[in-house]
Amino acid sequence: MEFNDKMRIIQEIVPGKQITLAHIIANPDDILYKKLGLDPAVDYSKAAIGIVTVSPSETAIIIGDIALKSSSVELSFVDRFSGTLIVTGSISDVNASLVALTEYCEKTLGFTVCGITKT
Repeated sequence: MEFNDKMRIIQEIVPGKQITLAHIIANPDDILYKKLGLDPAVDYSKAAIGIVTVSPSETAIIIGDIALKSSSVELSFVDRFSGTLIVTGSISDVNASLVALTEYCEKTLGFTVCGITKT
């Protein structure tokens, strides 16, 4: 391949039962909510965004249900094709929902689970 040739990148998910990302963004800037397409009418002050990626991707439906039942988070986005879940709420509620869904996946479903990170 020559230096000026365009490189093609193929993204794949390796089959397995795993949570590869569980991250909390505490007190994000308003522009982040807008760029994510979240409702601008909602007061997001002193709130947090929780982001989770999971495979198999259909598990996003299950973890969305667990997130909603474990705390007072809002389900902002769930994609059963990419395995992405985004929840919003207070920092403590988002944290509680991520703890609940990661524990369920690890202990009940036998998933490999990453740690929950926070910025």
